[in-house]
Parts: sequence; C-alpha cells; structure tokens
Amino acid sequence: MGAELLQVATDVAIEAAVLARTTREAAIHDVGTKSSETDVVTAGDLAVETMVRTRLAALRPGEPVLGEESGGSGEPGDGVCWVVDPIDGTVNYLYGFPWYAVSLAAQVDGVSVAAAVVEPSSGRKWTASRGGGAFLDGHPLRVSSATRLEVSLVATGFAYRAERRTRQAAGIAGLLGRVRDIRRAGAASLDLCAVAAGWLDGYFEHGLNRWDWAGGALIAEEAGAVVRLPTSDDDLTFVATPGIAAELTTALTETGLATI
Repeated sequence: MGAELLQVATDVAIEAAVLARTTREAAIHDVGTKSSETDVVTAGDLAVETMVRTRLAALRPGEPVLGEESGGSGEPGDGVCWVVDPIDGTVNYLYGFPWYAVSLAAQVDGVSVAAAVVEPSSGRKWTASRGGGAFLDGHPLRVSSATRLEVSLVATGFAYRAERRTRQAAGIAGLLGRVRDIRRAGAASLDLCAVAAGWLDGYFEHGLNRWDWAGGALIAEEAGAVVRLPTSDDDLTFVATPGIAAELTTALTETGLATI
C-alpha cells in the first residue's frame, strides 16, 4: 500500500505545484488573513487545496482529507487520511521568495506512511515512504554527520502572534552563541527536508499544525533524523541529525526554547 500511496501523493503534489506557480501572479492579489494580520492566505492557497481535494476524491474515493485552508476530518483511527498544506510558506509565496512548497502526506492511524513535498519554483521533488527511504528527485537522502552543536547549522520558525515571537527572540539570542548559525526561511516542510538532505543539522519550531509537518517529518525520519512531533502537552517539532540531537535538546531547554 505504501508504494501506491506514495505514487498518488507524488502525482497530485506535482500537479498542485504547477497550479501554484502558474497562478501566483493573479492569486497574490486576493489576500486574506487568519490568526493574525501577518498570517495570510491567498487565492492560490485556496485554489491549490481545492484541486488537491478534487484529485484525491477521484483517485482515492472516500478517504478523508485534512487541509490547512478547509479543515476536514481524519483523526487517528480513521485509516488512511490525506494531509495537505497547499502552499507551505504563503508569506514567501506572496513576496516572490522561492522557498515555498506543496506538501501532501498519507497517514494511517495518524502516522505518516507516504509523503511528497514539491517546490513550485524549482520543481524539486522530495519524497518518502515509511521503511522505503527518502529521496530528492530520485536521489537517496541522508542526514549530516554533525556531532558538535557549536559547528552545526540549525533552523527555526517564529509564531505569528507578537507576544510569542518576543519570547522566541529572547531564546534565540541565547542559542546563537551555541551553534554555527541559525536560519529562518519560512516554510516548515522545506526546513524538514533540508535536514533530510544534510543542508541543515537540526530544526525546531513551536506551534506547527499537522499539515506543516506530516510530509517533511517523514522525509527527515527516513533520511535518518531524530524526529519528535507535537503532542497534546508539547507543541514543539524537533528534528536533528543523531549526532547533535541530545546536545540541541539540552540547549533548547537551557535557553527556554523548549517550552516557549
């Protein structure tokens, strides 16, 4: 079943990425907001999610879909559920910064088993199936061999609400002296994929939703990363190459970033 689900995820995500790219100029002129004024949604987000839902209904009829823009069902225990982030990195999409993606994952009982993350700007295709490895355009992925936090490159993301961003900034100031550098590119799925490729040694972010991590976290895990996903008690997403996972966890705890 994993191979079949992966094929569907890949085919649909590629189609969706083409739609996102080709309609961007028109789509960004119709912009709304969600949780705050900085949390935007474009007509492109809505159009891409509608297309994904339509394609999945034809290819996998009766299976629930959970999407960022339209919600949906698919809690653990429902069998196969599709989880879609139609445009992860909407602010980047709005500004023309090319680090954004379509993320589509198939989950079984709440666990991702197949995933595709496709970058509309470059056409790069990140894929994984549980137990089948992770790939970038067909080439196998493996996390970095980093073992020292002080020479590791890590990434993060910030909340939309100003009060939480202020607390995060204070913690980041404490972390900066413990790592090589910190990146904040604005698309969780691609940050997770970057850890899988060894382009980053670690990544952490609070407040992600299931559609943010469902695809990228599987790709990182299949590439050998240590992955910790949000729970009802802790909303931290944490991904790192094994050689720095423990040290990065300690650093996040000591700087207050583990519980912000």
